[in-house]
Amino acid sequence: MHIVSSILIICGLALFESVTGVDNAIINAEALSDASPRARRWFLTWGIVFAVFAVRGVLPWLIVWTATPQLTAWQAFAASLSGDPAAVRAIQESAPVLLMGGGVFFVFLFLQWIFLEPKEFGLPIERFVARQGAWFYAISSIFLAVIVRLALSVGPMLAFGAVIGSTAFFITHGFRTHAEEQEEALLRGERRLSDIGKILYLEVIDLTFSIDGIVGAFAFTLSVPLILIGNGIGAVVVRQFTYHGAQRIRRYVYLKNGAMYSALVLGLLMLGHAFGFDAPTWVSPVATFLIVGFFFVMSVRRN
Repeated sequence: MHIVSSILIICGLALFESVTGVDNAIINAEALSDASPRARRWFLTWGIVFAVFAVRGVLPWLIVWTATPQLTAWQAFAASLSGDPAAVRAIQESAPVLLMGGGVFFVFLFLQWIFLEPKEFGLPIERFVARQGAWFYAISSIFLAVIVRLALSVGPMLAFGAVIGSTAFFITHGFRTHAEEQEEALLRGERRLSDIGKILYLEVIDLTFSIDGIVGAFAFTLSVPLILIGNGIGAVVVRQFTYHGAQRIRRYVYLKNGAMYSALVLGLLMLGHAFGFDAPTWVSPVATFLIVGFFFVMSVRRN
């Protein structure tokens, strides 16, 4: 059962990383559309080494280390690989703070998408909510205030985790918005970059977009090796999306919807774990498969 559970977690991680990386793949494909064949090959081959090991390998370990101050950097790294019982127990004791931050991050991500982001309307409720865009700020602020108040009844560090989650959301959202504006300037010809400049620019973009998959990974597992494998597979899939071009990816118009509803469910599961309501390990991957599969079928039927 342990092997089956691990395989299920890896598959769920890979799927979630893939669907949350659709926007990233579109930006990559459009930015590389006028790059030289050599630059495209370099980005799609050697660039994957940086995407998998430098980003999706190092960032989860850094997050675990930051959330577990009683461990040194080396102890957190060794625990991630060796499973030292004392270190693993310390990580599990600090997990609620990490999960609280991730849960708030994902709920904010969903609210920003459903209230403010341009989208293809997959469900009737989405069109109605999109008309109430100004309520995003009020609802997000009230949600954060309620979560912090509930967390304070458990402990100050749990409440601090909620604040860190909201902070991480606004930081990454700001960088992502700036990246999308720069991409539009590139496509309009208002800004020129060399092939090397485009590759460096796209690696930075990949870093900002990878945050969603890395944060969501902790809803599946606290095991950094499993996160590295699952998210690494997802990163390779995103590079394949890039290779096949933006137009083909855009045919599946509701994949982003599936990614955002998955993010909402994972965020709520993380908040539940943070407050002590544990769910079986299979819930996160199965929920991701069902939600993404539903919106994938919707996309195919529309086509």
